[in-house]
Amino acid sequence: MHKKARALILIPFLLFYAFPAGAVEKEERKWQDEVIYSIMVDRFLNGDSKNDFKVDVDNPLAYNGGDFKGITDKLEYLQKMGFTTIMLSPVFDNEANGYHGYWINDFYKTEEHFGTMKEFKALVKEAHKRKMKVIIDFNVNNVGPNHPWLADPEKKNWIHEKKSAKSTSSKNELEKAWIDDLPDLAQENPETAKYLIDAAKWWVKETDVDGYRIDAVNNVPMEFWSDFTKAVKSEKKDFYLLGDTSGLGEADIAAYQQTGIDGFMNFPLNEELRSFFGKPAQDLAGLVTATETNQNHFKHPELMGNFLDNQDMPRFTRDAILNKQHPGTRWKLALSYLYTTPGIPVVYYGTEIAMNGNKEPENRALMAFKAEKELIDYITKLAELRQQLPALTRGDIVWLHDQDGMAVFKRTYKDETIIVVINNSTKSQAITLGKNVVRKNQELRGLLGGDLVRANDDKFSVITDRDEVEIYAVAEESGLNIPYMIVMGLVYFLFVVFIVLLWKRSKRNKEKN
Repeated sequence: MHKKARALILIPFLLFYAFPAGAVEKEERKWQDEVIYSIMVDRFLNGDSKNDFKVDVDNPLAYNGGDFKGITDKLEYLQKMGFTTIMLSPVFDNEANGYHGYWINDFYKTEEHFGTMKEFKALVKEAHKRKMKVIIDFNVNNVGPNHPWLADPEKKNWIHEKKSAKSTSSKNELEKAWIDDLPDLAQENPETAKYLIDAAKWWVKETDVDGYRIDAVNNVPMEFWSDFTKAVKSEKKDFYLLGDTSGLGEADIAAYQQTGIDGFMNFPLNEELRSFFGKPAQDLAGLVTATETNQNHFKHPELMGNFLDNQDMPRFTRDAILNKQHPGTRWKLALSYLYTTPGIPVVYYGTEIAMNGNKEPENRALMAFKAEKELIDYITKLAELRQQLPALTRGDIVWLHDQDGMAVFKRTYKDETIIVVINNSTKSQAITLGKNVVRKNQELRGLLGGDLVRANDDKFSVITDRDEVEIYAVAEESGLNIPYMIVMGLVYFLFVVFIVLLWKRSKRNKEKN
């Protein structure tokens, strides 16, 4: 009886402490709230051996067995880490050895090594059940090297004459060149354009995917993209288009915004991220400038795809190893920045286990699902904070400090203020924040390491160890909360009365028996 009483007394305290103070009302989910996990389908997980023909896991240029079933089986694994969207390499039928998906043979079929259309739809349906979104790579720039259109006289005007680009700075040449010796499609031909747009609309209607990553945007005429985006977005509300414009600067990338593409893979920022986080004590100027340039050039910087590596470049882990650094530490610092600054984090498969690899095909190795608990737990925590704190996805950004490898910035949204401190250096560092940043009656509550900073002479001294990150929530200074104590006292009193009455009733029943 006494044990039951003690348990009941604890209930009101547990209920009160279950609700965080100052919780922000949950708003409608937007694309800027997403965290994307980028997957090369063939290299993730072999979930169905029935489609394993001509598979050779020892050959990095052959199919390795990954398929739709394997991704479906791992959705819970990805969801637990906080990923809300999966982005897949092209899923269309490809020519022999087109494991990467870019040697397209038929835009209306799935690649048989990956699975059937039924299995792909099952993957999308299961993702949606988990409230996860699905983006697929839709490549309209080229087809496979031996595509049937090459031998079809009626399709002669669908493909440009074979030639390479003499200058990568010539937009006209790039739009007609056979990049990587692949047949370049003539999107200025109305018949070609209609085929590609119809196929893009068909996949939305048929499979209910949520977005496209569109490859080689700058190798295709802007006029085509304007028609493409309008047509595709008419098929589904809030359909997201993420453009790949490798090789362009911010101003050139921004020019494509007028076509209706929502965001772009942020290559200029990527260069600065890899430079700064690849090793400690680097100059912050380039990173700060790149972040500010995004705000100035793009209508919606929050929709840009920010990333550390992808299928076309050496993995970030390799940078760390070449610099004689611990990959896990480098990844924690870099991902902290990626998850807390404006833009959508795009995380390449294998990041959670710090996969290594040089340029392709090394960077496309078969995923190894080994336990890297420390890094996985850290990614999970970052994702939780990103989902819980609207300021990290919707707030403005103000730099407070950017010296000696110490990055400090503030994100503010409505009445929520978050301060992020990243110490990418070889020593502990301290910074002082004045009352223009945090008021006297406020405090900084650490959400990663649990640090608590209070005012001292109207100033806040923040000390961060080397290679460490802290994300602070600005909150009213804690202390005696009189209204809270009165309520808790009342609840406690009522529970004591309840327990006494219950005890007396039990005693009377025993006496009657």
